[in-house]
Amino acid sequence: MNARIRFPAWSRLPAWLLVAALALPLPAAARAPQPAWIPTWTASPQPRWDGDFALPTQLPYHFWNQTVRQVARVSLGGRRVRVLLSNQYGDKPLKIGAARIALAGEGGAIVPGSDRALTFGGRAAATVPPGAPLLSDPVELEVPALARVAVSLYLPEPTPPSTFHWDARQTAYVGAGDQTAAPRLRADSTLTARVFLGAIQVEAAPGARAVVAFGDSITDGNMATLDADARWPDALAGRLAARNVAVLNAGISGARVLRDKMGENALARFERDVLAQPGVAAVVVLMGINDIAWRGTPLEPDAPPVAAEDLIAGYRQLIARARARGVRIVGATLTPFEGALDATPMRGYFDAGKERVRRQVNAWIRDGGEFDAVLDFDAIVRDPAHPARFLPAYDSGDHLHPGDAGYRAMAQAIDPRVLLGED
Repeated sequence: MNARIRFPAWSRLPAWLLVAALALPLPAAARAPQPAWIPTWTASPQPRWDGDFALPTQLPYHFWNQTVRQVARVSLGGRRVRVLLSNQYGDKPLKIGAARIALAGEGGAIVPGSDRALTFGGRAAATVPPGAPLLSDPVELEVPALARVAVSLYLPEPTPPSTFHWDARQTAYVGAGDQTAAPRLRADSTLTARVFLGAIQVEAAPGARAVVAFGDSITDGNMATLDADARWPDALAGRLAARNVAVLNAGISGARVLRDKMGENALARFERDVLAQPGVAAVVVLMGINDIAWRGTPLEPDAPPVAAEDLIAGYRQLIARARARGVRIVGATLTPFEGALDATPMRGYFDAGKERVRRQVNAWIRDGGEFDAVLDFDAIVRDPAHPARFLPAYDSGDHLHPGDAGYRAMAQAIDPRVLLGED
């Protein structure tokens, strides 16, 4: 059987003409970098823990025919926005009756004219399967950099808050019925936790990047002033917005590198909370003090001690995984904690043996040469006359967490060029 092979007409053109055609410049529209979707705010999800744990969740048993309005300050702005909801730890579908986004006003109010309905695949209502996220359709809304937005969720059915973020440092408002479009939500109660809200994304200017702050309560901002956006990642976001860099807070109060309880351990959640974030360029790791100090307290009375070598092995795993994905990884030294929580039922959080482990870990972070860069937060906030303690001006009063001034000092000490690996 004879078969005739047909070549496309362009292949019969003279070679010089083909080369000339390939060398022609692309149209300007094809060359111009395009806007990209990037997270501008995140809150790492946690599973609700049992009532026998030392710290209460302060959550209701469930929401039912209620609206929850949650406020978040973004880092980068954009002209279009969308919201990521999370049913990460739910064991049944999460029903969303309605959802809206707006620029936030004072209290439970929104800015007039900024309210937009959120849809999911074109539908106003949605169901989020157990263990799944749900990304809304984009909406047109001019969101300035460092603006506050309000996300309102109507939960029509009995809905246990199985996926939440414990230490929001921001008031959320809860009211009866569908009040998602209300100019001011009529609140029956308030929360200082987040529920089901995982991220806010914007269509940012071309070249936008993200830095993730991956840590525990000192990144989550425990003891920072409520509703004031006074955490160190907030202050860093204010510095980096002009560089077209988003700052994402992936801190969880009580987080640990090696063990679960107030959220999954760092090795388990690193993919979801850091590496899977669109546009991530760098991550700052500030975590480990809870691994060292929980032992012998009501948080974990019978746990075995954690050695410096155990934490270092965990850090090495994070370093290897970040490098494999082309993400710059910056290590931050563990801050002082002598006297921590002595005036609370958590007495025993500090002792001399735990302090030795902290110093061993910090020596490795500073001098080990394994992180791409180091942020010496310990040196920034410690008292030079008593290095195991916070400088009084930076101490929140519990001797474990910075106050607002300490968080600002941490952010101001960061060189953006070192953070991003720029010359």
